[in-house]
Amino acid sequence: MLKKRKETENDQASGAPPARNGYQPGSGPRAGVSEKTIIGEQIIIEGSICGKENLLIEGSMKGKIDLEEHQVIVGSRGKVEAEIHAKDVTISGRMTGNIQALGKVEITKAAEFNGEIKAGRISVEDGAYIKAVIELVREERKQSSSTAKPDLQVASSGSGQEPVVLSGGADKGK
Repeated sequence: MLKKRKETENDQASGAPPARNGYQPGSGPRAGVSEKTIIGEQIIIEGSICGKENLLIEGSMKGKIDLEEHQVIVGSRGKVEAEIHAKDVTISGRMTGNIQALGKVEITKAAEFNGEIKAGRISVEDGAYIKAVIELVREERKQSSSTAKPDLQVASSGSGQEPVVLSGGADKGK
């Protein structure tokens, strides 16, 4: 079943069940509310999913998921074979494929993951099954003065031979 629901931070903390039709009374544009689409256990999707809200997959998905500014969650009953591009990704079910996350990839203890991960951060709980190639992308940092190239000085022996290159203190002992 495909559902849309508004989720507040209190719902997540208390575990409050969603309203029967997916609508939360009193919902509207307010702080702490995010929309989430749920792909239910009995749904099978083959193709591409793209959009501008969070996605929870409890069913089966095969294809490509593109939610670059949002979160993708493969629930404990989810089975996904896909390429995922998202801000954050959480795997609690079975997934085979590639993940590119701008933020964090979280693999829970109930997860089975096989594929490639490229993300800013990664978390793997004890007990998770993971077979992966992982690349953590660092934010570019300004070069500090200790890692900058040392000033080079040229010494001349005065005998007409090639000049000798002397380096700064960073290369001592080499």
